[in-house]
Amino acid sequence: MPPYAMLLYLLGAVLFIVGLKRLSSPATALGGNRLAAVGMLIAIVTTLVYGEILSFTGIVIAMIVGSAIGGVFAKTVKMTGMPQMVALLNGFGGGASALVASGEYLRFAATNTAIPINVGVSIQLSVLVGCVTFSGSLIAFGKLQELVSGRAVTYPLQKALNAVLFLGTVVLIVMLVSDASLTTWFAVFVGVGLLLGVLSVIPIGGADMPVVISLLNSYSGIAAAMTGFVISNHGLIISGALVGASGLILTRIMCKAMNRSLANVLFGAFGSAPQAGAAAAVGPGDRTVKQVSSEDVATMLAYARNVIVVPGYGLAVAQAQHDVREMADLIETRGGTVKYGIHPVAGRMPGHMNVLLAEANVPYDQLKDMDQINPEFERCDVVLVIGANDVVNPDARSNTSSPLYGMPILDVDKAQHVIVMKRSMNPGFAGVENPLFFLENTSMLFGSAKDSVAQLVTDIKAV
Repeated sequence: MPPYAMLLYLLGAVLFIVGLKRLSSPATALGGNRLAAVGMLIAIVTTLVYGEILSFTGIVIAMIVGSAIGGVFAKTVKMTGMPQMVALLNGFGGGASALVASGEYLRFAATNTAIPINVGVSIQLSVLVGCVTFSGSLIAFGKLQELVSGRAVTYPLQKALNAVLFLGTVVLIVMLVSDASLTTWFAVFVGVGLLLGVLSVIPIGGADMPVVISLLNSYSGIAAAMTGFVISNHGLIISGALVGASGLILTRIMCKAMNRSLANVLFGAFGSAPQAGAAAAVGPGDRTVKQVSSEDVATMLAYARNVIVVPGYGLAVAQAQHDVREMADLIETRGGTVKYGIHPVAGRMPGHMNVLLAEANVPYDQLKDMDQINPEFERCDVVLVIGANDVVNPDARSNTSSPLYGMPILDVDKAQHVIVMKRSMNPGFAGVENPLFFLENTSMLFGSAKDSVAQLVTDIKAV
């Protein structure tokens, strides 16, 4: 490959890195995404001209078809479906890497050529990680789309089976690297990889989906980097390494936000059985909750000086972000201040709430992460919890028997007034009852988040 081709790959890598850096802030994320896209275009065109992998026509057609499909997804997928789309895209990335690596193995097999050990190991690792990513991402998509049970699915000898399959992959890798003609065993190896992906995600509950998505994203990058070593493509190695490393860092951040280890997330079967929750406005031990009318909440908000909105997945499902922005504007015109408390694992993918509120043009400086917003709850007049549950559960601080114990939460219970907007008293995605609902300073506003917020907007205007 000529030196200027290497320089083009280097330029693409620089754009990837700068774009990734700019993704760390909502204010610069759009520009960062475009920079990374330009970097990818440079890498593709460089490969097209100098790589001699496919014909010029074939790659151009693939680029046009892929861009068209991506454009349709971007325009038609709703914000509530964004976690599912991210899961699918992770899977497509892993599947593509596995296909490329498989093609290289079959090329060696067809010519009965011995595979160099370093290339052979890279091929098999790329196939394994790519297959795990592909099938695991499909299961994650199914859980998020509610095509598969969102709860942790366990079965007898689960860990033993996974251990046997893992050891089997090690044996198969040694066999396939030693002999490139074992195409039947290669097919078995692919099947085991796909099975491992299914079995590794099925036991993970829906509450842990943000961690799973970031981890699968990392897997897709690792598979791409391995494939880069297989076909000696420096652009693929660099971009794959960046995605793999950033995905692992994000996974660690998600685990830290839940005060749980990655091993506990992957093997702990958290959320395998639902906890008892109140079906109506009565809790265990005949504890009752205080229901409040929209008019009363509107009056509180109209005269509040400090309001904090805590969004959750229920806000995304109801598509109420634009109504929330309108409500916040009304509060601010009356002299109040509105901020948004964002928990790292709110929603079903990393950054879900930030993206949702950015879509409604909520000012970036109003979006506060957990560490920034927690000291402000004690001075807050009204907290609106919209569709959030587990991330505001006080049991995480004090109840050692709670599955959530030790998880850092948003300290909404310290505010003067807490208004929780929910459809019912059913527990959250983790299936754990929330004692916040029964506190003296908490009131419940039942109903669809979109309808309730829209009514609040009307009632605030009437105050």
